[in-house]
Order: sequence, then C-alpha cells, then structure tokens
Amino acid sequence: MAMKFDHAQKVATAHAITDLLAADGGDTREDLHAWLDHQANRAALCTVMGVGPKNIDYIGNLVGCSHVAVDVHLRAFAGDAGVPDLPYDQLRAVYEEAAALLGHDKGGLEHAVWRHKSKST
Repeated sequence: MAMKFDHAQKVATAHAITDLLAADGGDTREDLHAWLDHQANRAALCTVMGVGPKNIDYIGNLVGCSHVAVDVHLRAFAGDAGVPDLPYDQLRAVYEEAAALLGHDKGGLEHAVWRHKSKST
C-alpha cells in the first residue's frame, strides 16, 4: 500500500489528482515533473478540492523538482527569525531568495528548516 488514508476527503482528493493526471497522460515521475513546469497545469491542480499551492510544491519535491512547500513549520521558523506573516507566495519567495543567497538548493533548505522545526515541536 503506497498511501494509508483514514479520512474520506483525503481519499477523494487523491483520486481526483490521479484522475486529473491520467486525463493529461501523466504516467511516470518524469511526466509529472515536466507537467508541473506549466502554470496552467498547476492551476488545474488547484481546482481539486483540498489542493493548494503547498500541496503542489510538495508534490513537485516528491518528483524531483526543487520547491519550497511553506507549511506551519516554515512559517514558525520565519516568525522566529522576525519575518512578518506573509501570504504563501511571498513567504515562499523569501525562502527561495535565502537559498539563492546562501548557495543552497531551494528544496534542500526547505527540508532542513522543516526537519529543524518539526523536532522542536
């Protein structure tokens, strides 16, 4: 079993994502990686109930894209650093700029911050 969901909405969301990808001919990890590079496809994913920008960025990380999926841990870390509460896209841009300035991979920085904060909660 690849995923274990006990919540009916999560199951419905997973099915809806699968249906959307299947309809667009997405069969492999590489297909999904390329598919996510198109803004129209990312927008189509956002039409699925329960899917937002964080989910899309996280899916991208799973298939080898390097994204920052801003969640509660990354928001807390930013708050601890004095970064104001920003909308998702703006906070993601802050993390992406920090990664660039530090010479780090965006997804690698996101994962490091997530691991750090998840251990402290």
